[in-house]
Amino acid sequence: MSMDITASIARERLGLLFDNGSFTELDALRQEKDDAAAVICAHGYVDGQPVCAFAQAPDVNNGALGKNAAGKIKRLYHLAAKTGTPVVGIYDSNGVYVDGTADALTVYGKLIAAATALSGVVTQISVIAGVCAGSAALMATAADFVICTEKSELYLTPPFGTDAATAQTAAANGIAAAVCADVTAAMEQVRSILTLMPANNLAGAPICEYTAPEIACSKDTLLESIADAGSLLPLYEAYGDTVKVALATLRGTAVGLVSACAKDALTADDSAKIARFVRTCDAFTVPVITVMDTPGFACDTEAARNGSLRAMTQLCGAYAEATSVKIALITGEANGAAFSAMAGRGAGSDLVLAWNSAVISPMRPEAAVEFLWHDKLKGAADVNATRRTLADEYSRTLASAEKAASLGVIDTVIAPVDTRAALIAALDMLESKRISRMPKKHSNIPF
Repeated sequence: MSMDITASIARERLGLLFDNGSFTELDALRQEKDDAAAVICAHGYVDGQPVCAFAQAPDVNNGALGKNAAGKIKRLYHLAAKTGTPVVGIYDSNGVYVDGTADALTVYGKLIAAATALSGVVTQISVIAGVCAGSAALMATAADFVICTEKSELYLTPPFGTDAATAQTAAANGIAAAVCADVTAAMEQVRSILTLMPANNLAGAPICEYTAPEIACSKDTLLESIADAGSLLPLYEAYGDTVKVALATLRGTAVGLVSACAKDALTADDSAKIARFVRTCDAFTVPVITVMDTPGFACDTEAARNGSLRAMTQLCGAYAEATSVKIALITGEANGAAFSAMAGRGAGSDLVLAWNSAVISPMRPEAAVEFLWHDKLKGAADVNATRRTLADEYSRTLASAEKAASLGVIDTVIAPVDTRAALIAALDMLESKRISRMPKKHSNIPF
């Protein structure tokens, strides 16, 4: 590590990331005109795995990024591309190095192109440790995961007089995967993500030693009872709060967990949150386990202007396109389009499991009763009570898990106590999954 005393903040932050605070600095002597370049680029190890990282230096010209500093970062991206190494970017800068020429216009453009070229190739994580504005914000948010510190600022144009630049706003909008108290906590979050994500798209899901959870399986602690003890890492908790997404390990293998288990219907934010997470997992062939107990998709309001439909179409596309292992577990209600989009074989699920108490139907039981058994409601002394009785009968018969299995809609009916064992068996069976898609440039699902 260079003994140069400049950019001490950047070096301190990199030290928090790498094992034992040790790293090899790259392009250590490159300058920006007569000053030191306001960025430190480094290579080191996180839990023994190679990682490339750069940290902007707010104590050098306020972190201003010029052509040479950008050249250092671009070279780091080239190194990561050649070696299949994850990239961590630590952002804290007041902008580009301004010398009155048009050079400033292309500095970040080239970096955004380099980061985009690596998207889906190596895992990329951005840490917003201070100010990240303008083109830098575009570059940072192109990463697979964005981690903000509580006092950081992230914005494209100055949001004068509003709180639109805060880390909390970034989290509420689904941009930040997590907001941490300080840089130390942010680096711990980054280290946790790196241990659960493959280094690159050819590496396969990480495998590690594990301890089985001691938590009994229940709807209240379902993800905790599925994941290996201490491995659950929730993400995007401030966004789309009807659903949960998390990285974890299951019998030592990294997986992505999606839980759509709530009394409320899935909103546009919920759908966008799941779609983003599924696409991230699929880019790196991380298995996705989807747990479902939901009344379905929410209705659009006039103010939403079909925003829910757009987000739900994104969700359908994310599941349908994903070629990684996809396992669905129905623990309660699975109705209509939500089942088709997220859990059904039409969505490409490799295996669909259901608890013996699950209800799987084209519509909610109450609506099904009105449609199928309307004659039974006529003349009832208490229509509401009769409807509830018929809905219960429908759930136990035509919409039961056993009926769905007999029709080939799902694969297996299990008892809740067998959930973790059944998921492990499914993961083992699908470990060697291979699938090919028709050749095309890219899909055109609406964003």
